[in-house]
Amino acid sequence: MLDVRRMQVLRAVVTSGSVTAAAAHLGYTPSAVSQQVAALEKEAGIALLERVGRGVRPTAAGRLLAQRTAVISESLAEAETALADLRAGRTGRLSVRYFTSVGPTLVASALARLRREHPDVRIDLRLIDPEDPLAEVERGEADLAIVVRPRHGGQEGVRLVHLLDDAYLAALPAGHPLAAQRVVDLADLAGEPWIGSEPPGPCLDVMLESCAAAGFAPDFVASSEDYATALGFVAAGLGVGLVPRLGAAGRRTGVALRRVRRPEPIRTIHAAVREGTLSQPALRGLLDALEEAARDSAPAVSSSASARR
Repeated sequence: MLDVRRMQVLRAVVTSGSVTAAAAHLGYTPSAVSQQVAALEKEAGIALLERVGRGVRPTAAGRLLAQRTAVISESLAEAETALADLRAGRTGRLSVRYFTSVGPTLVASALARLRREHPDVRIDLRLIDPEDPLAEVERGEADLAIVVRPRHGGQEGVRLVHLLDDAYLAALPAGHPLAAQRVVDLADLAGEPWIGSEPPGPCLDVMLESCAAAGFAPDFVASSEDYATALGFVAAGLGVGLVPRLGAAGRRTGVALRRVRRPEPIRTIHAAVREGTLSQPALRGLLDALEEAARDSAPAVSSSASARR
């Protein structure tokens, strides 16, 4: 295999017309230049320079290699520029995974800020599988995923960055007797027909574990993995349910949303990233933007916490 550095020395000799001039340009001794060219000729298996008087000129093979070296040098320069842009976060691509209810609240705001700060970074944005939220990050198929922290914590090599605690609210038909209360004990919903609003996964686990702590298992009479549909069922009087604050944004009429206590179901939302990627400027910028968006939404989420105190 030909040595690129030696090829660049040859090109300097061909361009300058002599070993001495090439040595002065490169900061080498003439002897060192001659040794590099000789080594390259050995690698190529053919003469690259021929003497003409006190100077040298390239053979056909020498001209060919000098021309190819110019192309290689240009490609290397472009690669170095592209790499510098990537290191600085000016270019690149981020794969982001999220779940539905954080889309309009956290993700939209964070991506808008990222676009302002890193306009040439492309975003691959997709919904995640709620049952296995960390898998794509762990496998390196996604750079960041917004997840509800799994019961057993994160995977090795994956960091979970806390964004916010999202409390569940009781969703009641507007005429329900409990709708007159500001805060509802979870146990008071034990004998009610329930509308499911979560698919299998950590969010549903939070709901079921809270109900179990209150001494009952909910009797689901209808189910939807979409909050708007679930709230529609509640508004129609089919049952009651629990909906997280982020999922209750833009709720429909006919539904009373009330804080819950004893216990208060809370899903803890995190951004999951691989440990080794946090130094990437664009990814760090996205994480900062998500944390800012989470802080902006905190007053609405934390109001339930103040009700417990």
